[in-house]
Amino acid sequence: MSRSRSPVQSGAWSVWLVGLAIYFVAVFHRSSLAVAGLTAADRFDISASQLATFTMLQLLVYAGMQVPVGLLVDRFGSRSVLLTGTLLMTLGQTGFALAESYPLALVARVFVGMGDAMTFICVLRLVSSWFPTRRIPFVTQVTGTIGQAGALLAAIPMTWALSHLGWTTAYLIAASAGIVLGVLALLVLRDSPAARTLRGPSLSFAAVRTSLAASWAHPGTRLGFWMHFSTQFSATTLALLWGYPFFVRGEGRSPATAGFLLTVIVVAIMCAGPVLGWLVGAHPWHRSTAVLAIVSAIVTIWTVVLLWPGNAPLPVLVVLAFVVGIGGPASMIGFDLGRTSNPAERLASASGIINQGGFLASLLLVVTIGLILDWRTPGGSTTYPPSAFRWAMSAQYVLWAVGLTQVWRYRRRTRAVVSRDELEGVVRAPA
Repeated sequence: MSRSRSPVQSGAWSVWLVGLAIYFVAVFHRSSLAVAGLTAADRFDISASQLATFTMLQLLVYAGMQVPVGLLVDRFGSRSVLLTGTLLMTLGQTGFALAESYPLALVARVFVGMGDAMTFICVLRLVSSWFPTRRIPFVTQVTGTIGQAGALLAAIPMTWALSHLGWTTAYLIAASAGIVLGVLALLVLRDSPAARTLRGPSLSFAAVRTSLAASWAHPGTRLGFWMHFSTQFSATTLALLWGYPFFVRGEGRSPATAGFLLTVIVVAIMCAGPVLGWLVGAHPWHRSTAVLAIVSAIVTIWTVVLLWPGNAPLPVLVVLAFVVGIGGPASMIGFDLGRTSNPAERLASASGIINQGGFLASLLLVVTIGLILDWRTPGGSTTYPPSAFRWAMSAQYVLWAVGLTQVWRYRRRTRAVVSRDELEGVVRAPA
């Protein structure tokens, strides 16, 4: 006879599923421009650098809000912040659907970025509040894995919708998901098993500064930041904006093949997430080692593609998409460093600091690629030659060099702190 779940366990899965659904849709909204880049360039009559500004603004808002959102979650709870984020995303996508001019479309993407910024940290906090400690790394990875599948809907179905239904209808349908999710969040979400809504203490500016300084001072938080920085930007840049143009114009593939390759990135995320979640839980001492190995693999496959004479064969591009996709869930390892390096009252703000890393790197890369494409394309045309993409994608090596250096640096410092704490009787997970 099967045993029934406890009310708390059943409630945990319900709360997690609603939070996950909101994060899933947030990733969809974030990625919906990836397959619409060329269409947007024609609709608003803009250059590559102007097109990159859409994603730049969205990422800038997302990264800039991570610490404030972390503080808001610590103060007002996940439920309130998630509801606010859902509303902002819905308004932003609606505005983007109806925008006829480039400035109005930019404003709409800012609102999408604001709402998106309020999702993931909230879900992480819900996971920490509802699940036992031993399950947190695995559930966190599964959250990231399934949530990133939102990019899958932004690849193939969004390509179909844009070509068959048109810009406005496609984006209005996407925006309507927020209404359903808002109702579900109101009915189901609870900040903890003990309370529907939690409120933390009011923090003065001095207290906020002290709390953030304490989180950043721990080398484990910095290691998590640089892990996130190093692993995520390649997949994010391809999925959000430049993957479709790169595969079509840079590698001479058809739009359908480009959509397939973007889908491979998402499949890699979904396959790698649970595996990395298990590895992190079973071998916490090797978290930074796993990140170093994954980034090295990403650098290697990009080097093969960029040095290939002419267009790289499709199997090589499939390997590129899959390996780059693994960087998505690898970035989640950084949050586990933040969790084991900070007390519970600083968890959301520490997660916000770490979450800035990958999106800051992605922001820098998205803008740099746009500028290099404009520089290397004759006459300001949007028909970017393959050689321009080789120049543009090579900008990643600068970010990898910085990120890997910092991961190695702070891994040593974090392990030194862990060894010292063990001597003093303080139990912390290694790096």
